[in-house]
Amino acid sequence: MFRFVSTFLLLSLIGCVASPASSPQAAPPEAVGHSGFFDFVWDEHTGRILLHIDELESPFIYQTSLARGIGSNDIGADRGRLGDTKLVSFYRAGNKILLIEENLGYRANSSNRDEQSAVRQSFASSVIWGFTIEDSDDSRITVDATPFLLRDAMSLSAWLGSMELGQYKVDASRSAIYMPRTRAFPDNTEFEAILTLTGEPKGTLLASVVPDPRAVTVHTHHSFIRLPPPGYAPLPYDPRAGYLNPSYGGRFADYAVPINERIQSAFTRRHRLEKKQPEADWSEPVEPIVYYLDRGAPEPVRSALLDGARWWNEAFETAGYRNAFKVEMLPADADPMDVRYNVIQWVHRSTRGWSYGASVIDPRTGEILKGHVSLGSLRVRQDFLLAEGLLAPYAEESSSQAMEDFSLARIRQLSAHEVGHTIGLEHNFAASVDDRASVMDYPFPLIELDDDGEIDLSNAYDEGIGEWDKRAVLWGYQDFPDGIDDAAARAQILRDTLRSGLKYVADRDGRHVGSAHIDANLWDNGADPVVELNRLMTIRRIVIDRFSASNIAPDRPMATLEEVLVPMYLLHRFQLHAAGKVLGGGYYRYDLKGDDQPGFRPASPGAQREALAALLNTLTPSELVLPESLVTLISPRPPGFERDRESFDRKTRQLFDQFAPADAAIALTLEVLLEPTRGERLHAQDASEFGFGLRNVLDGLIAFGVESTRLPSREGEVQRRAQRAIINALARLLNGDTATPGVKAAAQEALERCRDYFNAAHSDDRLWHVHNRWMTNRIEAALEGESTTAPTVTPPPGSPIGATVEQR
Repeated sequence: MFRFVSTFLLLSLIGCVASPASSPQAAPPEAVGHSGFFDFVWDEHTGRILLHIDELESPFIYQTSLARGIGSNDIGADRGRLGDTKLVSFYRAGNKILLIEENLGYRANSSNRDEQSAVRQSFASSVIWGFTIEDSDDSRITVDATPFLLRDAMSLSAWLGSMELGQYKVDASRSAIYMPRTRAFPDNTEFEAILTLTGEPKGTLLASVVPDPRAVTVHTHHSFIRLPPPGYAPLPYDPRAGYLNPSYGGRFADYAVPINERIQSAFTRRHRLEKKQPEADWSEPVEPIVYYLDRGAPEPVRSALLDGARWWNEAFETAGYRNAFKVEMLPADADPMDVRYNVIQWVHRSTRGWSYGASVIDPRTGEILKGHVSLGSLRVRQDFLLAEGLLAPYAEESSSQAMEDFSLARIRQLSAHEVGHTIGLEHNFAASVDDRASVMDYPFPLIELDDDGEIDLSNAYDEGIGEWDKRAVLWGYQDFPDGIDDAAARAQILRDTLRSGLKYVADRDGRHVGSAHIDANLWDNGADPVVELNRLMTIRRIVIDRFSASNIAPDRPMATLEEVLVPMYLLHRFQLHAAGKVLGGGYYRYDLKGDDQPGFRPASPGAQREALAALLNTLTPSELVLPESLVTLISPRPPGFERDRESFDRKTRQLFDQFAPADAAIALTLEVLLEPTRGERLHAQDASEFGFGLRNVLDGLIAFGVESTRLPSREGEVQRRAQRAIINALARLLNGDTATPGVKAAAQEALERCRDYFNAAHSDDRLWHVHNRWMTNRIEAALEGESTTAPTVTPPPGSPIGATVEQR
């Protein structure tokens, strides 16, 4: 550890490349010199950047980013998106200068240079670019950096191609240096380029956000950053502490460790923070962590973003700091891409989408040099839509204040959440079962009923930082006085946290519908996922029964009721996932040998039966059928208000399809019940005589969804649709590529049972009679292996919903 620190302190001292006092040489006519970390000359006449290199083979950090994006959530090339952070250096070979990226995935953290060299020569590095020398003398080399800066540094062409949006390439004639954001500072030099990608578009996605999709023009940004000064001690990563997973670019192999130690290693990502008085219980920081809010964020959102981000100061107070974390408005002349500013950036897209918390990190040590938050502006409007659905506020002369309050409460939490990522913290998807112990969870609004049976949103979102967040910051940012063993002190903090009962489950164990940890859920509430699903179904029924024209503002087309209906009808979709994890799931922690944490504990057979009953209840036809009065309210779409993916699918052309919502809800439930990896865990429970397993789930599904009493009218149609969906889902399980042989065998047995049922079924109702024959033929085809193309239903998107791949 100490050998590693001293080695990199030496590298930092050697690698400080700057000569702000020197003047640019050989400046051409009409050229303007810029002095800073790297000096350069802007030649207005030729449109070139002439870069001056004063030292060779001295490492620095190179960061790319997207200063102006495409504006489509689907494409993902958003304003402010960060590229990879690289440790690079310049190397001269004859008349060439090579920019070489060091391979930090393999190291020897040792003071022995031969040991370091052996590792460096064993693994390949990457030459990012080759420059031709324009001029040189004993103290300086000048190269033309323009082609380097105008290349596709963010690999947008490859990205658009991978999304099948067309084959694009950079058009040099339509690309240029953007000088208003090209500057030099003492510790960083910033370049920005107008980059135009040309090609023939495929599909309509680019056309929806670009004036001419044959020419996609963005701004790419390049940062040359001085290595941070010495004094930062890397903190070894601990999977129990709640910091970001180093598998996403932070893990490395250290070949200098003794043979009895694990070669794989990683450092925790965090800002540098030190107390002025480490021996004091409370101290001002040597240098506070300051975040700056994008001036483009409007009021009242601006104030909400400031408030939420400032919650983190309370966590640093817990670690003994006074005024260590500040949030201010970005100076008017500042560039959000400038590495000197931690930024909360307000990003616009054509559709709602994820927000992100990213960081520029010293790849050697994990030190965060710049936090960069990107918040999607449509998220607040999605929350407003949720409030319209829940409150039906337009019955009389109304005020939007309650809906605005609801939306801003969520924005405060979102701001705190994404800033949490940029200070190093991972998601904690167990916080919702811990009385909302962390802002690093994804919060679904807590919807309650008051004494009069009315919807109450007064406690929809929590305020302030959580108890888990305070403990995580205490572990990662505490500054211990001299004479204290840092490692032992942090270990004690972690032991105390574990003993407190606070739970932590990371992103990887929560996001997938088939995940096994019962506590790890997105957009859920409550300590018991089954109890909460049943409670939410009750609230959902109340909301739908009261749904009316009062859910949309005056002068809106009645057809737009559907937009408000979608998140209300599917109000239970995320709690379905939470309850589903009880089936074949359990509880576990990230236990290390000797830390006395419990091992895996499966959910009891009784708990799994209760979960199955709650999940099957969501298929009840009376729960899925829409009130007839509501169906007649949703008119065909007028011009200018076309349907989009936020609407339910339909097979009725202009008319609202009253059964399409049921199809979507049924698909969501079956996705949970028949998820292949969950099926394998349940099959293992069958084999171990656990008392509940896959056959219990399939038997319950068939008894409830197929063999139950047949209903008339519209409820009967929902019932038939559910039966068709069940058979199609079992067919995909049997004939698809994802299920194991044991799960396939159970699916085959279930299909044979359904075939026998429909063969024996008789009905005087013509609809049911025809349905029986169709189902018999469908099952026979499935059993013969002809159903790999069984139709699927795609519900409207859920995440990120106003209460929202990461995976960050």
